[in-house]
Order: sequence, then C-alpha cells, then structure tokens
Amino acid sequence: MKDHPKTMNGAESVVRSLHDAGVDVCFANPGTSEMQFVDALDRTKLMRCVLGLFEGVVTGAADGYARMAGKPAVTLLHLAPGFANAAANLHNARKARVPMVNLVGDHALRHQKYDAPLTADVAGACAPFSDWVRSGKDADSFASDAMEALRVASGKPGRVATLIAPADIGWNEGGQMAPALSPDGPVPLDEAALDQAVAALSQGSSTVIIAGNGVLEDMTAMALLRGIADRSGARILAPTSNRRVERGQGRFPIAKIPYPINEAIESLAPFSHAILIETVPPVAFFAYPEKPSVLLPEGCETVTLAGVDGDGPQAIAALADRVGAKAATAPAVEMPARPTAGAITLKNIAAAIANALPEDAIVVDEAVSWGGALHAAGDVARPNSWLSLTGGSIGIGIPMSAGAAIARPDRPVITLQADGSAMYTLQGLWTQAREGSNVTTIILANRAYQILKGELHNVGAQPGEDALSMLNLDRPELDFVSLAKGMGVPGRSVEDVRDLMQAIEDAAAEPGPFLIEALL
Repeated sequence: MKDHPKTMNGAESVVRSLHDAGVDVCFANPGTSEMQFVDALDRTKLMRCVLGLFEGVVTGAADGYARMAGKPAVTLLHLAPGFANAAANLHNARKARVPMVNLVGDHALRHQKYDAPLTADVAGACAPFSDWVRSGKDADSFASDAMEALRVASGKPGRVATLIAPADIGWNEGGQMAPALSPDGPVPLDEAALDQAVAALSQGSSTVIIAGNGVLEDMTAMALLRGIADRSGARILAPTSNRRVERGQGRFPIAKIPYPINEAIESLAPFSHAILIETVPPVAFFAYPEKPSVLLPEGCETVTLAGVDGDGPQAIAALADRVGAKAATAPAVEMPARPTAGAITLKNIAAAIANALPEDAIVVDEAVSWGGALHAAGDVARPNSWLSLTGGSIGIGIPMSAGAAIARPDRPVITLQADGSAMYTLQGLWTQAREGSNVTTIILANRAYQILKGELHNVGAQPGEDALSMLNLDRPELDFVSLAKGMGVPGRSVEDVRDLMQAIEDAAAEPGPFLIEALL
C-alpha cells in the first residue's frame, strides 16, 4: 500500500483507499453533509473532480465514463433529495450494468433523531436504484465499507453500489486505509447449456442468437459469432438497447430488436429456438392491448449460454470450437452517397450522419423518435463506439457525453439528442464547457415528444387538441442555440442537410463543446 498519513479522518481514508484501488474521477454535486469529502478531495489532489449542476447530470456522466473507461467513477450526492434527483440516470446505469460507486451524504448520526428539514430515509431512497446499499457506522471502518462497495460495483456484471456517509464519520478522526478487494468474476460456462446451444444451432435458420453487453464491445467475439452464424444458418440479433456497440466500417453489423411492438414481434416470429448470450429474454417496453409482453414466439425453446453474469466472449469461443466455426471476415461496407442540399428528413439523416462522423467517434444516441432512422448510420460510418439509452429514462444523452469525453479525451464525442429529453439535463452542457470536452451535441428539433404521439395510438387513443398540447414543445418554441450560449457552449441552427454535415465536421475538428440545432 502507498504511503499515507498516519492520522486522517474518515472521508480522507475513503478518498485515499478508492484512489489506491484505481478510482480517479469523482462526479459531484455536494451539499453541507459532504463538505468533509470536498475538503479531502481538495487536500489529497488524488481525483479529478467534475461538478454537475444537477444530480442527474452527475450520475449520467458517471454512466458514460464507465462505459468508455471500463471502470467505475465515484459520485458524490447530497442526502435523500439529492439522490432522488440522481435516480433516473441511475436507473439507466443499472439497466446498462455499468459499475458505479455512489457516496451519498447523510446527517450526522447524532443529528438524525431530530427530523431536521432535510432528514429522510436515505437507504430507502437508494434501494430501488442500487444493487448494494450500506450506511457507514464509524470512521475506522468507513474505508473498508468503500472497498466493499467498489468490489460489488466492479464485479460481473457491473453494479451500482451506494455507500451512505453520515457527516460525522466523515469528519471524525480515526480513518483507516483499506485494501482493494477482488470483485466477483464471471460465472463459469455451463457445459449443459453449451450442449443445448449446439443442438439449437442444428435447427439452422429457425434459431436466433441474441447477444448483448460484453459481446457487442468485443470485435474478436463478434467475428467468431458471425462465423458461427455463417456455418449454422442462425440469425444474430442484439437487444433493443445496448450500453456500447463497436460499429462502423471493418466491423460486424448486427441488427437489433426493434422498439415498436409490432416490428419487434415480427422480427422474432420466424424463430423456434433462441440462444441468449449476456442478455435476458426480450420483452416489450410496455404492455399494450391484445399484445404479448414476451416477444419471442410462444413455445420458442430458449437456452441461456451465458447470462448477464457470464463471460459472453468465452462462451462464444467454446461454441465456435464445438461447431467448427472460424472467425468471419468483416464485410466490405460502402459509405452512402453524401446527401445534397435540402431539408433534413428521416430519409436522408442517416446518410448525412454517416458521412459526417469523424474517425473513432463516440456516438451517444438519445435520438428517441428519430433513433430508428439514425441507427443505420453506425454500421456504414467510419469506426465508432455507439452508446444508447438503456433504461428508457430520458435525459441521459448530454451528461453521458460529458462522462464519455472525460474517459476518452482523445476521441470526439457526437451526441444525437432529441429536443424534449435534452431539457431534462441541459445543465450538462455547462459541465462540458467547464471541462473543455470535445462534444458535438446535435439537437434533433422536431418540437414535440414525438414518440409519445405514437404511443397514444398504440393504446387505441384518438388524440385531440388537449392531448396533443401535452406532447408539443411550442408556445413558446425552445431556442437551443441561445440556451447553449448561456452555459458557455457556442452553437448554430441548421435546416439544410448539407449545412448539418458541414457543421458536424467543423465542430468535431475543433476542441471544446459545440451545439447544432437541427430543425426537422
């Protein structure tokens, strides 16, 4: 263990122990009960401290950081109300199965019985959005608690671990360093499941392999998986929402299960056998009248070759060995023709984005209603990493981009951002400006919660004026260029598809954040 002071308070012992274990970024929106952590972070200078102006920005950024860094950051949040503000993007992080450690301040132990104005059930607030919750009891065991939180978060799959930090155990002397703990590794491959998967592949084109999480981030695994599909005739699909997919030219395109319920059912209808790798059986996002919740056909035989706690690439290698499959060669993909002048439409936007994306871009996709049209761009563009909204809780795109840029400052970040969900966490632009992050935010301004209009029809409604008024972003219309300027981010508005491409190329080539309002 590195040299550390012989005496320290609880907060400093936690900061130093986390840093020794590899945590070097703290996303924070602290309050009074966290001041001892603010002081410890300042005195030790061991972590990069990133301020978010809203707790949902903090957790969204920590999610994006983990997706690109492959390790957790720590967040610093204030009491139950602050955690409540953070919860929506923690929900997304849990669904993405990313590692994250939250430090949530609480009143001093001796103060909790007085029901002060900010007193609330912190543990109760944290539980629905965390995989592990513990409250610190004293200064000398505080760092040990933090190491257990890090161990849980860093296991397979990644988890959200929340350590509640009463103020007095942070400021009390007696903090003790604690060593890092080994996280849980992946669950070993089940030989019986491997036998079942081999049998399922013998069914040829009536078998679907649904692969998620680590498989989609591993190009070697994807090459082997494509070789298995080529040899057996099976089809490969990805879940509807994925934390990260390595895409673009020289890589393996993989279709995903569509979001719209009818399209999802249709895409899975041909299959009588399904092999699941690092994912769970697909279900509809919502229930609809006279529609099934489970998307695979009734009677479809399903085998889980590797669960979300398994090692998907290892399972694929074993399956390839059993069926005699070799790694496939990535197909040659041509860039679509560069669109000429004209309005930005569903028909031309994918080609425009594909042409404009820079090499090795990180794409954060919260396009929502335009997501289906835009998704095709990822496969034909230059090599890119594609990060998606995973839990359906909108408002993650802008903060996730901030975190991804901090994890990988060497790569440009492009955010495909719906206008309605942008307003949930627009404060993330300020964090991008403060950190000098190379993020280009493209606001897809259709001035409506457009996807919800489709949902109205899905439940059989015939919307009238009042219903549509609740789904339209007008009276007044939002001016995103002005909003961005107020947070230190320059921007421009475009209506022409050629101008959109040029704006993306110009912004990605320059350091610092930029916003493009694409009027649709």
